[in-house]
Amino acid sequence: YLVELLTLRQDVRPGLPMVRRLKEAIQKEEKQKEANEKNRQKSIKEEERERRDLVLKSALGNENKGFALLQKMGYKSGQALGKSGKLVIVWRPVLVCGCRSGLGHEKLKKRKAEEKLENYRQKLHMKTKANEQAADQFRVRLKNKQEERKMEGDLRKSQRACQQLDMQKDIDVPKEPWYWLEPEEEDKKDEEDKEDECTSSYLSVPEKLHILTAYLRQQHFYCIWCGTTYEDSEDLSSNCPGDSAADHD
Repeated sequence: YLVELLTLRQDVRPGLPMVRRLKEAIQKEEKQKEANEKNRQKSIKEEERERRDLVLKSALGNENKGFALLQKMGYKSGQALGKSGKLVIVWRPVLVCGCRSGLGHEKLKKRKAEEKLENYRQKLHMKTKANEQAADQFRVRLKNKQEERKMEGDLRKSQRACQQLDMQKDIDVPKEPWYWLEPEEEDKKDEEDKEDECTSSYLSVPEKLHILTAYLRQQHFYCIWCGTTYEDSEDLSSNCPGDSAADHD
């Protein structure tokens, strides 16, 4: 009967030895961490922080010059300040800077960061402005190129009209060589003669166009912008808007 009673009292729950071993391992690890923490050599910052906290928590003694002066003037530890002694003593927490940069370093750092940001903004503004100027210059060059091509087309149109109108009046030779379009297949000439002809003309395309349109209006009463041949100068002046493309726009 006694053996049966002991067997019933024995805890036979599954997994219980493993749980005990796990708890013992955790406790052992915690004790080892505590021992390592006690034996670990503290760093300089940690020692300074502990000394500072200890001094802040302790009351001022006679070795403090400020407290000694207060005692000479009749102040006793625990009393309120002021002549009447009714002022409430309010302890404020001391803000301690843990860095070693010195006073004013944060303000200097902030000012330098603001200056750096301002310089970046100025550079970005200048870059944006330069890009806008480059885009404007590109648009101007493109517009000038388009206008130049248009003037070249108007000049060829004027030369073609001048050649046809001159030939209708039995004019075999143009007043100026460039008044007419050059034929696609000319008789071969020496290269020196061609170079002389090229260098002899110093007129630009707008100047040639202005001279040739004036010749067509005066000689043939013809306006290339209207595409019409008028009867006389009075008919031309009264019915034609002007002698330029801008007047006809």
